[in-house]
Amino acid sequence: MSDTNLEQALENVLLVLHASKSSAEAEKAHKDFLAGPLAAASKSIGTLPPEQRGSAGSALSKVKAEFEAAYAPLLEQLKAADARLEQIAEKVDVSSFKHALQNSAPVGARHPLQVLQADVAKFFQSIGWRIAEGPEVEASWFNFDALNFGVDHPARQMQDTFYAKSPEMVLRTHTSPVQARSLIQEGAPLYIACPGRVYRTDELDATHTPVFHQCEGLAVDEGLTMEHLKGTIDTFAKAMFGAEAKTRLRPSYFPFTEPSAEMDVWYPRKKGGSGWIEWGGCGMVHPNVLKSCGVDTEKYTGFAFGMGIERTLMLRHDIQDMHDIVEGDVRFSRQFGMGS
Repeated sequence: MSDTNLEQALENVLLVLHASKSSAEAEKAHKDFLAGPLAAASKSIGTLPPEQRGSAGSALSKVKAEFEAAYAPLLEQLKAADARLEQIAEKVDVSSFKHALQNSAPVGARHPLQVLQADVAKFFQSIGWRIAEGPEVEASWFNFDALNFGVDHPARQMQDTFYAKSPEMVLRTHTSPVQARSLIQEGAPLYIACPGRVYRTDELDATHTPVFHQCEGLAVDEGLTMEHLKGTIDTFAKAMFGAEAKTRLRPSYFPFTEPSAEMDVWYPRKKGGSGWIEWGGCGMVHPNVLKSCGVDTEKYTGFAFGMGIERTLMLRHDIQDMHDIVEGDVRFSRQFGMGS
């Protein structure tokens, strides 16, 4: 290849280099020039007379050096530009994230039980009560003894309660231990609601499950009576079942309350027509419970009540089978607007 042809080839490749829009294009031009015109010129030197080979080699080296001097800084500039374009392409506009979600696959949502439990908590906070929580693996003393359960009470048997390796520890059978802990730690007066998960050795069937959720309420103050209890649960029932809902009490027995009552709710939208449905239990806190927690029974009285979150969900939405709540079928959650 003559010097004139080599100079023209260099001029052409420099034009290609400066027109490159990416480092990949520049690298291709570099490779093509080395493997093409430069390789051909180097090969042609061997065909020249000996006296011409020196000057031809010098000219080739000069062209290659000029080419490399132009190529190196241009390649760095193009690589920097490539990196900036990549950053722009990967940038996430967080302000449009919600819009992107709305136009993509359905997003997850809380289970209807968790939504209802949150609504229950909001109700009690709205009347000035505090939401209290406690451990699910609980000391037997808090789960039973502090709540006036005798040592021979059936609830303390293995067939009714999940025990840990230590016989002094159980999976809590109700959220009442939270009430005992709160009384001991904070004393009276006290107004708390205790929603949470509890455990009993029930077989899973249409109306029972070994793992379920409760919400219990406790009020301890001077001068509290059954009238205060009735007013509180009536207001709670209206929040859960509508303005026409009301409650009635039927005499019953619980170790931790005296007197005790089963609590029914009048539900206007009950399937088959309005009627009474059993909702939970309640009563005045037993003096032995107050004494166990260090509360002066000459000064303070209290009332307590509790109901199942699953039970409330089933009543509100006419759910006939507990399996539907716990088996995770997405068709169940979609009835509540989840994932839509």
